[in-house]
Amino acid sequence: MANQTLVLVTSSFPIGGDGSEAAGSFVVDLVEELARHLDVRVVAPGHSAIREQWSERVTVHRYAAPSRPLSTLKPWRPNDVGWIARVMRGGLGATRAAAAEGATHIVALWGLPCGEWARRVAREVGTDYSVWLLGSDVWSLGRVPVLRGILAKVIKQARNAYADGYMLADDARQIGNRPVEFLPSTRRIDVIDPLPPRARPPYRLLFLGRWHPNKGVDLLLDALESLSEADWRNIESFEIQGGGPLGSMVHERVAALRGASRPVIAGKFLAKADAEAAIECSDWLVIPSRIESIPVVFSDAMKLRRPVIATPVGDLGRLLSESKAGLVAQGVTARDLAITLRLALASNASEFAVQTENLAAEFNLARIAEYLRIRCVGAVGDRT
Repeated sequence: MANQTLVLVTSSFPIGGDGSEAAGSFVVDLVEELARHLDVRVVAPGHSAIREQWSERVTVHRYAAPSRPLSTLKPWRPNDVGWIARVMRGGLGATRAAAAEGATHIVALWGLPCGEWARRVAREVGTDYSVWLLGSDVWSLGRVPVLRGILAKVIKQARNAYADGYMLADDARQIGNRPVEFLPSTRRIDVIDPLPPRARPPYRLLFLGRWHPNKGVDLLLDALESLSEADWRNIESFEIQGGGPLGSMVHERVAALRGASRPVIAGKFLAKADAEAAIECSDWLVIPSRIESIPVVFSDAMKLRRPVIATPVGDLGRLLSESKAGLVAQGVTARDLAITLRLALASNASEFAVQTENLAAEFNLARIAEYLRIRCVGAVGDRT
């Protein structure tokens, strides 16, 4: 029997390995899990159009893209228009090249533009495709009338449609007018037995993500500026790791906090191993987002037994309220976040260990990859 081949089309596969695409490390881990059982051809961004042999069972067809995340490209910016056109042509061409060698099934991570490339090429080569949606697909691109129509077609014509959040799946169902299944995105954690967080303050707190309005880093800084001297005595350090369009603002405001003798650190994008180490070194992870589904850093924290402080957006409020694996703010304001930070500073961070461990079991990468494989190509063709 011929080997089965999965073509996986994505915008998130790492280019620089600097941690700027958190979803990219998830895709790498997913591909490696899938490749234990079948051949995988990945269509992914790169510095140039090139074909790479990633491993024995994984080939990567790169299309030329800028070094920064594709989600930052905006059609109203003159410097971005050329890149957008180049990415759209290159991504479709790379998908065709990967599928031309034979494709049992095509999986798009994520909805646009990858889902549209998968839809077109699947029709051309006579196979099926599936699509896995992110919050940016549904809650950002899905609000643009023309793009919403394209996304609806991608969702409706897919054999399987997934979303990495419960609320996101409900909203995607409204766009595509068909069932959309929740399937969490998560990555492999290499730490086997994480050290427990502290039982009492002063605590080490961590923000890890893009410095973008959707991620609420400005809300976090507003909240930190409102904390009292007594609050700060309960904080050993507060790391703000990441990077993005609000970089200048973050560095400026962190410098002001440091000038007031506050132990705040503005860092950078962290590669996967460094991100794991930063989470394990912290006592609390803070996710102050305005728009969110279930970020990869959330499941990282659960697997590393770290409680989370979050705003009640997307599925974070539901997950934390039901699991008791952290604290949820009452609203999406700096005042709400500051109140929740004070509650955390007065709590025993180590008491959340059982709850985080129980929730971590829901983010089992091997089980997720096996489920996807069976739904897309069936249980045959296993070479292990």
